[in-house]
Amino acid sequence: MSANRSVVIWRSVLLPASETFIRNQGGAMTRWRPTYVGMRRVPSVLSADTDVVVAPGGYVGRLAYVWLRLAGGSRRVRKELARLSPDIVHAHFGGDGWLISRSVARLGLPLVITLHGRDVTRQPMARGLRGTRYRGNLRRAFRRASLVIAVSEDIRTRAISLGADPAKLVVHHTGVRIPLDPGDDTPKKWDVIFVGRFVAKKGIDDLIAALGMISGRRPSALFVGAGPLETSARQGAEALGLDATFVGMQAPEAVRGYLAESRVFAAPSKTAPDGDAEGLPTTVLEAASLGLPTVATLHGGIPEAVVPGVTGLLCDEGDRWALAANIERLLADEGLRERLGQQARQHVANHFDIRTQTARLEGLYDGIVGGAE
Repeated sequence: MSANRSVVIWRSVLLPASETFIRNQGGAMTRWRPTYVGMRRVPSVLSADTDVVVAPGGYVGRLAYVWLRLAGGSRRVRKELARLSPDIVHAHFGGDGWLISRSVARLGLPLVITLHGRDVTRQPMARGLRGTRYRGNLRRAFRRASLVIAVSEDIRTRAISLGADPAKLVVHHTGVRIPLDPGDDTPKKWDVIFVGRFVAKKGIDDLIAALGMISGRRPSALFVGAGPLETSARQGAEALGLDATFVGMQAPEAVRGYLAESRVFAAPSKTAPDGDAEGLPTTVLEAASLGLPTVATLHGGIPEAVVPGVTGLLCDEGDRWALAANIERLLADEGLRERLGQQARQHVANHFDIRTQTARLEGLYDGIVGGAE
């Protein structure tokens, strides 16, 4: 067993509330000891006292973070990594992979980078010098990495187009916890639930429009999350007279409770105008683990998680009429809804259980440092 082996999980900002998948992956490790390290801390339900924050607070800390972003290296970071002396450093998102890669290389440590979505979709498409610089930094990070992980086949293809070596690029699904009790007896309060950031790629505008297209009784819809498009989403729902409730950002336990109280999960993702796209939304897996069927789009890694007609219903991204028809179909047919929900839970248990997936990740770590002890 390699119980004494340690991995630094690097995220420059610790830890946005939308990134439960990062915290959960570290929490599921059994043979490696994770330590979360970042440049600065943000207020979040995912914040932990055990996180190691490299830069001090205030002006000095902000200056140190700006310098790291400009130079791609930091003596503070190197000193902290040397003190922790990990066997591997695992960075999440390509940009963070570059920020840490020079320090890791100077210390002779192996680096793993996980690519999640915007890091190989929106950010490389930035115009002018910003995009050019980002693409160059990403290529340098790829060269320095021992292993690059893509969360879906679509992300793998995009990474290769940006210079990643296919020989050290693998698809690995992060996975989710599979609850023993899916909450089948929980009374249902919501017909449709959306969970996610209110940003363009999540397709929340399409969902609101689709709900307004459903004839007869309007479904009760719950929106969990926050972001720059929240105000326009609220205004759109009000203008259409939807039965919509917005509860803002919620802790993971509260989100699970809301999912258990819902009938259908909606993930109408699409490519945003700036090129931002999904990797594989963890929320789809979390909903399925509780027995919810999903209405979603043929976008990014979603088809790897939602089997059309088996665990949910898919349509082309941006097709509001088809999205409305799929929602209406599931809400009108309880037998279909329950069958797809049960099959969704089984599919996720078979292919996305975080315990199994994290054990595989630890196996990848073992392969980099020379096998299990």
